[in-house]
Amino acid sequence: MNITLQPVTRGNWMEALSLSVTEEQIHFVPPAVVSLAKVYIKPDGDQVRYEPYAIYHEDRMAGFMMLAYEELTADMYWINGFLIDAAQQGRGYGRAALLLMLDMIRSRFPHCREIRLTVHPDNSHAQRLYRSSGFTDAGEWLGGEQVFVYPVDR
Repeated sequence: MNITLQPVTRGNWMEALSLSVTEEQIHFVPPAVVSLAKVYIKPDGDQVRYEPYAIYHEDRMAGFMMLAYEELTADMYWINGFLIDAAQQGRGYGRAALLLMLDMIRSRFPHCREIRLTVHPDNSHAQRLYRSSGFTDAGEWLGGEQVFVYPVDR
């Protein structure tokens, strides 16, 4: 399976806007346009950097995810806006993309000790994916969602 993460740029951002999830998943994850707006608006403060990524299977965009982080911190690395287009789901692209993102964070940020994300309490499919990839429930809530944490072993 040839899955890659490529930055969202002026060359592919319109394609990212066309990604959508199933009707049942709409309340689990914001559309890519909301995540892309965060890059400009910086709702979490100027200290937070946002890096949006398109998930590609070969040369076709299959999904979206974003890394939000505060540089030089050990625990402020967040994956958010993670979605696989409805037409591309069920093929393992989400797991492959998540593992690529975890590897990228580990290699780029050697001081990172944990990676976080939030998950809707009713999104059992995503919870299974995250747990099977090494995330655990942090016992915290943020914006009505459970916080999951991935410990980065060095």
